[in-house]
Amino acid sequence: MSSAGTIYYYYDDNGVFHFTDLPPSRLYRPFIIFRDKSFDLNKIKHLIRVYSKQYNLEPALVQAIIEVESAYQAKAISKAGAQGLMQIMPGTQKELGLKDPFDPSSNIEAGVRYLRRLLDRFGDLRLALAAYNAGPARVEQYKGIPPYAETRQYVRKVLDIYSKLKK
Repeated sequence: MSSAGTIYYYYDDNGVFHFTDLPPSRLYRPFIIFRDKSFDLNKIKHLIRVYSKQYNLEPALVQAIIEVESAYQAKAISKAGAQGLMQIMPGTQKELGLKDPFDPSSNIEAGVRYLRRLLDRFGDLRLALAAYNAGPARVEQYKGIPPYAETRQYVRKVLDIYSKLKK
């Protein structure tokens, strides 16, 4: 995950530092991150409660996903191109009719609706989380959680945070 307010650097073989806000390669590392203060946690939690109720999900589950996906940063963009609080990929945004992935209300509504769809499709929370991370086609291809370290770690992290938030 990277924030829209992140500055990256690269130190080349000639001893020159290069800085950018749009890293052209994986050689660049975060230098400084400016947190998005435009939307506070209480408002995000309110939206989580509203949309969780609408789609019959536990708010603690949605909150755990947002914590893992974006650390509550509304302008977050992943290396893969996922955007917003719930880190929705552009193709999925189009499928969901999400016009502004950086609008917290729109992003949470679309992400919760998508999660509800995955839970209904797979009937299992672990598989739905794996599909949210790696894509539903991968879960179907492997007939379970795909053998990707990132996806397996993602499912564990979300379930761990979810468990703690439910208490």
